Amino acid sequence: MTEPQVASSDATNIECSILREGDHYIVNGRKWWTSGAMDPRCKILIVMGKTDLNAPKHKQQSMILVPIDTPGVCIERALTVFGFDDAPHGHAEIVFENVQVPIKNVILGEGRGFEIAQGRLGPGRLHHCMRLVGAAERGIEMMVKRALQRKAFGKFIAQHGSFLSDLAKCRLEIEKTRFLVLEAANQLDLFGNKVARGAIAMAKVAAPNMALKVLDTAIQVHGAAGVSTDFALSYLWASARTLRLADGPDEVHLGTIAKLELSRARL
Repeated sequence: MTEPQVASSDATNIECSILREGDHYIVNGRKWWTSGAMDPRCKILIVMGKTDLNAPKHKQQSMILVPIDTPGVCIERALTVFGFDDAPHGHAEIVFENVQVPIKNVILGEGRGFEIAQGRLGPGRLHHCMRLVGAAERGIEMMVKRALQRKAFGKFIAQHGSFLSDLAKCRLEIEKTRFLVLEAANQLDLFGNKVARGAIAMAKVAAPNMALKVLDTAIQVHGAAGVSTDFALSYLWASARTLRLADGPDEVHLGTIAKLELSRARL
């Protein structure tokens, strides 16, 4: 979905074109942060682009399957996240130049790209949130282990009052977020994506911000080692930071939460 030349958090901005010519579609455009494209096992790309500029705003987009070895598909470069390449998964910048794809490769039909994206994003966002809780748990585990092993100013770090306060706050943040994620998952199971969208939005904002706080505290306890690649903390922090953007930035989800509150107030 994501394109370098437009703000792709608003998917209606997408400029990639998927135009029908006879019994084929012709795809032209540039995408980046195409996750998984650098993996040698990747054989198919799911491309979102516009098939009808005259259709209603959210019916212009379609999704189509493009074999990665199709002529005109050019992987320009691998992208790194704060220097991490996420190998072998990898993220790529890809150019599509007059890429010819059979009509049968369009998913569900023309104009249903937005529908497909919204159907996937709710559960996908919760998967991110679950992993973020896990990353925070790993961070707090490493933090405690370090604090019980290292001494500073004559006593173990774990014996310093400031550490004890920070540790307790981290546990509070993790548990608050865990129950928010569980509530969102429960609503999704019971009522579906549309009804659960508010809870999912809250979890998607809360989880990465919580993980970043916990991991930052763990990094601080580790000192210079915390920002090195000798420990997993820097990678976990970098991954958590991307999730304030991936699958919708914080601002989009905050907008959803606020609109739902306003709609309830008008009832």
